[in-house]
Formats: sequence, structure tokens, C-alpha cells
Amino acid sequence: MAALDLQEQEQLDTLKSWWKDNGNWIVGIVLIATLAMAGVRGYHYYQNKQTTEAATLYQQFTEQLASNDVKRVNDAAAAVMDKYASTPYAARAALIAAQVNESGKEPLRAKTQLQWVIEHASEDGLKSVASLRMASLLLDEKNYAGALKLLEAKHAASFDALYADLKGDVLTAQGKPGDAKQAYKLAYDKLDEKSAYRNLVQMKLDAAGDAK
Repeated sequence: MAALDLQEQEQLDTLKSWWKDNGNWIVGIVLIATLAMAGVRGYHYYQNKQTTEAATLYQQFTEQLASNDVKRVNDAAAAVMDKYASTPYAARAALIAAQVNESGKEPLRAKTQLQWVIEHASEDGLKSVASLRMASLLLDEKNYAGALKLLEAKHAASFDALYADLKGDVLTAQGKPGDAKQAYKLAYDKLDEKSAYRNLVQMKLDAAGDAK
């Protein structure tokens, strides 16, 4: 395994700093897009009393997001999760609340909500988002084995690039640039050629240098 030279290490350090500041925002965009695509379809598919009530409670939850009050957001999310766990709205509330807690530096609460989604969500896309976010938190905690276990588990194919990219970050943190480069290469190949995110992955590939 070749060691990174000074220039490559500086590039990598710059990337790590950039990702720390912007990573949650990027994955948050993915999360919001996932929820938006499925939300309306979910409502029309489940036209029954329980889901209609869940939709009303979920609407109240979304209104709490504007309050910037983390406790109120968590309480509103918990209400949906506790009363209507079998509906699509519960997992969405848990995911969004977890994102709020991550931004508020409450990783333990966020992890609890993400684990709830992994165990209870009926939609693969939502489970995949939750596992990806959980792996990111475990990476921050230096729990590399736990993060890799989640990233190597089955997930929705549409998330292949994001999973491979985060796996590369974990392997980089472990001091395995050769393995990280392979993961970044897979992420790069899975991303659309016009994706701006692909440029970030290319930077990571360049930072990995000639490691094998």
C-alpha cells in the first residue's frame, strides 16, 4: 500500500474539511428528494382512515420544522411514529427528525430514529437513506466496522454510488487508500456523467493517488 505524498495528503485533508461542512447538506438533498418523490404517491395509495389521520399528524410535524425548536420537532415526529408506525409517514417523520438532530449535534437521538427507520420502514428507499446516514454517523464516531457493515448490506440499487463513496471515506479513514480508491472508482462509474457530485468523487480518486 503506497503512502500518500504531501500534495495528495493536502488534497485529502481539504476534501475531508469540505465534506464535514457540506456532506450533511448533500445527503439532505438526497433525503428530501426521496421523500418528495414518494410522499404524494403514498398518500393516494393508502386511502384509509388510519393513513388519513397519519397524514394530518404528519402535516403538523412538518409545520414544527419551521419553529427551529428541536424538542417540538422530536415530539411531533414521535407522535407519528408511535401512533401510526405502519404508515409511510412514520418513517419519513423519523428520517427528517434525525436530520434535524444531526444538524443540532444530537447524534444519539438521530441514531435512535435512523435505527427505527431501518427496522420499521416498508420502503427500501427509506431504509437505504437511513442506513447511509447511520453509517455516516458511525464514521464520525470512528466505528469503522459498524459503518462498513451497513454499507456492505443490501440496499436499493439507486443508492449504489452514495454507498460506494461513503465506503471509500471509511476506508480512507482506516488508512486503506488502495481499497478506498476502488470504492471511489465504483462510485464514479455509478454516477451520471452530468452529475456535479461526480466531480467530488473524482477529486477523491485523485487524492488517493497511485495507491494499490
